[in-house]
Amino acid sequence: MSGLLALLDDVAGIAKVAAASIDDVAAGAAKASAKAAGAVIDDAAVTPKYVHGFEAKRELPIIWKIAKGSIKNKLLILLPAALILANFAPWLISPLLMLGGAYLCFEGAEKIYHALVPHDEHHVFEEDAPGDPAHLEEKKAAGAIKTDFILSAEIMTIILSGIPESNFWMEASTLAVAGVGITVAVYGSVALIVKMDDVGLAMYAGGDYGFVRAIGRALVRGMPYFMKLLTLIGTAAMLWVGGSIVIHGLEELGFGWLGHHIHDWAYALGHMVPVAWQGFVEWTSKAAMDGVFGVALGLVLIPVATKVLAPAWGAVFGKDGSAH
Repeated sequence: MSGLLALLDDVAGIAKVAAASIDDVAAGAAKASAKAAGAVIDDAAVTPKYVHGFEAKRELPIIWKIAKGSIKNKLLILLPAALILANFAPWLISPLLMLGGAYLCFEGAEKIYHALVPHDEHHVFEEDAPGDPAHLEEKKAAGAIKTDFILSAEIMTIILSGIPESNFWMEASTLAVAGVGITVAVYGSVALIVKMDDVGLAMYAGGDYGFVRAIGRALVRGMPYFMKLLTLIGTAAMLWVGGSIVIHGLEELGFGWLGHHIHDWAYALGHMVPVAWQGFVEWTSKAAMDGVFGVALGLVLIPVATKVLAPAWGAVFGKDGSAH
């Protein structure tokens, strides 16, 4: 009997350790995922364009196809790569984060530039040409998965940098949980956004009460504005997160002048308001200054990317089926 009680006590102890480990993984995944907010919002803002132009019944299958590709990107390619970095080349994490941050700044600044500077688009892409719908769907999904790979690489690197120093399995579990959780959140949100106008139409057409039809009409009319708002939020988040990542990376490399000044300026602004608002004003001021730096860096990178890197990439890997 005493042996059975001892065994049960051991099992209970193991269960407690396992539960604590699960809690640690979940907490670590949530905390690390929060740092990837900019790339996550951008991912959610970018994806709906890939289902534009398809029949309503094909929208969810396409999103599901992209989501599966995203999971494969994160778990089969990026997670092992991140673990190799963490265990064999940790010194590479900060430069890679800075590279990803610079990419976010470039993407955000490019969106602002194209919104403010009128220009004519003369590009005709194969995926936009009329043809077999199934082939077009495959092309769109493949393009979305490629874009997701870039954003997922940035997300996984940010998550990795936010995991406290721990053992291999804890890092692997935290990365996996955070990666899957972010994918579910992003593509679940995208599915809701894409189908919201259909929900609105159904409510308007089939509602038995006036307020139901009114809600349906508001959803249909409001979704284009919501998408614009989501794009604005995604752009601002990219510039803020990208700028802060690069500034923090410069501090780690010994170039802390800008980061220290931003901190001091934000601190001074925070102490110009009542105590209850100091934390909010200080954080907002720092985020805004990080974002302004992100815009400036992104604008510098636009000609570098378009005039140097893009032609070099095209010369080595071809134009990916595009006709210009």
